[in-house]
Amino acid sequence: MNSLESRLATELHSYERVVVAFSGGVDSATLASSALRALGRDRMLAVTADSDSLATGELEHCADLARQWDMPWQSVATNELSNTNYVANSGDRCYWCKDALMDALEPIAAAIDATITLGVNIDDLGDHRPGQEAARKRGARFPLVDAGLHKSDIRELAKRWGLPVWDRPAMPCLSSRVPYGTPVTINVLTRIDRAELELRRIGFNDLRVRHYGDTARIEVPSHEMAKVVANSEDIVTSMQRIGYLYVTLDLAGLRSGNLNAALSNERA
Repeated sequence: MNSLESRLATELHSYERVVVAFSGGVDSATLASSALRALGRDRMLAVTADSDSLATGELEHCADLARQWDMPWQSVATNELSNTNYVANSGDRCYWCKDALMDALEPIAAAIDATITLGVNIDDLGDHRPGQEAARKRGARFPLVDAGLHKSDIRELAKRWGLPVWDRPAMPCLSSRVPYGTPVTINVLTRIDRAELELRRIGFNDLRVRHYGDTARIEVPSHEMAKVVANSEDIVTSMQRIGYLYVTLDLAGLRSGNLNAALSNERA
């Protein structure tokens, strides 16, 4: 067992029994796999939030991983859209998202006397992520942080263990595509979801469609911009069919969490 694996296993052993918030991305998948290895099936449970902001196919992806790994897993419904603070989509939207997640996870964890754990890593700590504060306030733990793991460490572990998500692009919730101040509604989330599905059909994998009313702002890595231009007719037709009047390409490329820049400008 190498030092990364050993540090994480030691951290997990200190909790005795865990519920892992399992989104199916590399962070939560590595955490869940480590818990399964360190604690065994009887002392861990992976739980996926079935939310309106979950992209199409993501719940099935989590269920498939659990089957492949013979890992205890369940889904639980969350209802963020019933919270007016979440819908208002001010700078603290993620706080209310994690608050709803904790509402759903706490009864599950209490039933088996487990600690709730989230796949937060050290690199996540520097961004604007109020959801971390909400989860921490309610007793959730961040084993990847406490074990001192960065994103690169997590991908290294996942690759070593043969986890199929080791190089999977980040898949944040659909609400992260909605600029702060624009209300989050089921119609908006559905439109974003359909738009991103269309871009995946065309051949893009790592992408975001930022929602600006009648305008879809597409973000892809810089090296794929030429591919967007080459497929522009298909892309525009697809986006307009979904309901966007205007389709733009962000020349700065894909940046995770870039809508947070608006909050920084407001504070300046």
